[in-house]
Amino acid sequence: MSMMKKLDDTSRAADADWWRGAVIYQIYPRSFQDSNGDGIGDLAGIVERLPHIADLGVDAIWISPFFTSPMKDFGYDVSDYCDVDPMFGNLADFDAVIARAHDLGLRVMIDLVLSHTSDQHPWFVQSRANCSNDRANWYVWADPKPDGTPPTNWLSIFGGSAWQWDARREQYYLHNFLISQPDLNFHEPQVQQALLDVAEFWLQRGVDGFRLDTINFYFHDKYLRDNPALPAAQRNANIAPSVNPYNHQLHLFDKNQPENLDFLRRLRAVMQPYNAAAVGEVGDAQRGLEILGQYTDGNDKMQMCYAFEFLAKDPLTAPRIVDTFDALQAAAPNGWACWAFSNHDVIRHISRWGLSDAAARAYATLLMCLRGSVCLYQGEELGLPEADIAFEDLQDPYGIEFWPEFKGRDGCRTPMVWQSNDPQGGFSTAKPWLPVPAEHLAHAASAQGGAESLLAHYRASIALRHAHAVLRKGAQTGLAADGAVLRFERVDAGQRIFCAFNLSDAAAGLSLPEGDWQPLGADLGSQPATGGTAALGPWQFCLLACASG
Repeated sequence: MSMMKKLDDTSRAADADWWRGAVIYQIYPRSFQDSNGDGIGDLAGIVERLPHIADLGVDAIWISPFFTSPMKDFGYDVSDYCDVDPMFGNLADFDAVIARAHDLGLRVMIDLVLSHTSDQHPWFVQSRANCSNDRANWYVWADPKPDGTPPTNWLSIFGGSAWQWDARREQYYLHNFLISQPDLNFHEPQVQQALLDVAEFWLQRGVDGFRLDTINFYFHDKYLRDNPALPAAQRNANIAPSVNPYNHQLHLFDKNQPENLDFLRRLRAVMQPYNAAAVGEVGDAQRGLEILGQYTDGNDKMQMCYAFEFLAKDPLTAPRIVDTFDALQAAAPNGWACWAFSNHDVIRHISRWGLSDAAARAYATLLMCLRGSVCLYQGEELGLPEADIAFEDLQDPYGIEFWPEFKGRDGCRTPMVWQSNDPQGGFSTAKPWLPVPAEHLAHAASAQGGAESLLAHYRASIALRHAHAVLRKGAQTGLAADGAVLRFERVDAGQRIFCAFNLSDAAAGLSLPEGDWQPLGADLGSQPATGGTAALGPWQFCLLACASG
């Protein structure tokens, strides 16, 4: 089991910098563990499986939305910010998650969806009733153009116009996502205060921080200016699939507004007394790293932002990693990124990059050596590939809309597999909300008890990061690509760690920088170095340590 100590109120308050270099484990609650036999994961199931996460050695969990919701977008359409959807349990169940997590030394971060609500939220029900009620201005309403068409050319990430006509008010409302997800109007001070009160509610309940969904979508351009077209050569499908016309615009006015900075300062002030931390999800294909820098610069906004660069479909080569960090340094020299290879919105990286077992191990180790914080997605530690979901089993409205060119997000959201000898993987006693692929059963946690398993490798990689503060909080220097070999050093006042990763199927050699290097990470498969050189086979790596001068 993990050697992490129980987190009481004193220890939680002691380390204000706990988030820097932290490893955060994302739980998608619908698919983690079903405790009541309805085929859907729940909060009690999370409590049951928390020892697995603690045994990994991570610092915190991030729980995707569990709030009251009609589930048109599986919880990202909130109808009550301060309650638990009955599907997942109740507030007492959530309190049990907090208590058990803290007993196991895990901090708890929850997914706050502040940019929009469900159209069934009482705020929106009142707002849409007429133009004169107390919440009439709580959402983004606008008159049509003289010809009756929408006020701007803004597009929804889920396809089509971002504006929906409402006959009650004879106006359009803005929805950057589903029609059933109207956008809140952050230009209204009462909206900001209501959302800050939501954050305070959960902080008082014991949460240690937030993952902030679509953080750069909070504000819209108050002048309702059209977005300019984006030339085809500049289109980037990292945020929306290539078949989506959303990629045809430069999103200058429907998101990324400067007013957001002041709201983030207000949110940070609410979080500060609780020693809480936040990671903001920045969704922007052109300016993502620049916005990351704006939102994490200084000590008065967010601590981290979730970067999309390593969630892309393009192979993660050594040159691409160098380019990413160079761009990060140029756009956000004082920013702090949170890196991930997989999450609930993208094809699992084992399938996305076509990784062998050796490659999966190399990337897992690399992630723990790079500068920044880390998010792991449930099942990543088991090496789960993307599931192939038949159209008739699809649940995701995104996939249903763009099938078959884009199959949606269900393939990465299938249930966790705990037991290899159970057709449902030990997830549920009932038919799960998404099918458990038969090929996943060989990857189940019960089948990975050995020291040579990928699960054991993840544990050892995370342990390495925790054993050396320089890997969590130190500087990163000398980043370079020698062909397919990525090399860099992590440096602080007392230690240097040299890292080299051969990200290819061909053998490679490298020379070492000057230093009295000692081997590191032999239990992970780190290769030895002799005579100032190291030989790396396919997907091998070399980790070395020495005292810094």
